[in-house]
Amino acid sequence: MLLVLFKKWLSSNSRVSGTTREGDLPEILVEQIQNGSHELRNHLIRQYHPYILKTTSRFFRRYIDPKQDDAYSVALSAFDEAITGFSREGGKLFLGFAETVIQRRLIDYVRQESKHAAVVPFSSFDTEIEEDQSTMNRVEVAQAMEAFRQERSVDERKTEIAALTEELALYDITFGDLVHLSPKHQDSRQMLLRLGRRLASDENMFRRLRDKKQLPIKEICEAESVSRKTAERHRKYLIAVSLIAYGTYPFLQEYIGMDREGEVGTS
Repeated sequence: MLLVLFKKWLSSNSRVSGTTREGDLPEILVEQIQNGSHELRNHLIRQYHPYILKTTSRFFRRYIDPKQDDAYSVALSAFDEAITGFSREGGKLFLGFAETVIQRRLIDYVRQESKHAAVVPFSSFDTEIEEDQSTMNRVEVAQAMEAFRQERSVDERKTEIAALTEELALYDITFGDLVHLSPKHQDSRQMLLRLGRRLASDENMFRRLRDKKQLPIKEICEAESVSRKTAERHRKYLIAVSLIAYGTYPFLQEYIGMDREGEVGTS
């Protein structure tokens, strides 16, 4: 429903007649819209797309993709709602009012997505939002946001595991195999993780693994001074580590000693 509104606004190619002039205050434009200029409404929304995107990204503290994030559609709808509900009484500025409405609708969206509507209110932490006299609960919002982020992380991990499962199947490897073959000693595990990452970082060796489904035992053992017997015994484990290190698995890469940018951690 919100995406329909989003597409409607983005696809509208109608030009605004001579009602607007560059430099007009948004408060004046909103007043004209409220007096019946529907064409001007679409123009104002398109004009403030960057502002809406910035407000949404700042709320979530991450980049928001306007083409894929439903949150941006929520913010667009909230901006449209703000146009209808704005009043110049009290000397309020429209953009401050619009930001308040956007924040409220995004909070409602987060609560709905995280299924966190039953948060216990801590009224002593209620604080006023700029340009508005009503209050919002800082602790409740923080809890909802954290629950939303955790749920999102769980979903992304599940997606990575599903993708890796399909890739491992090409090498006749299952997650069950990895559980049984995982080295018990910390030193051995770190050594094998290093080998797997080394394999992923060497384009020639990894191409041989990917194209021929063969582990380049000799080359990797010589590069890391590891016995062939050790590498052979942990063949499936090494393949799995190299696939994770080479692929787009930011969450799983953390488990093999790499950070979210794909670099080896210092710890």
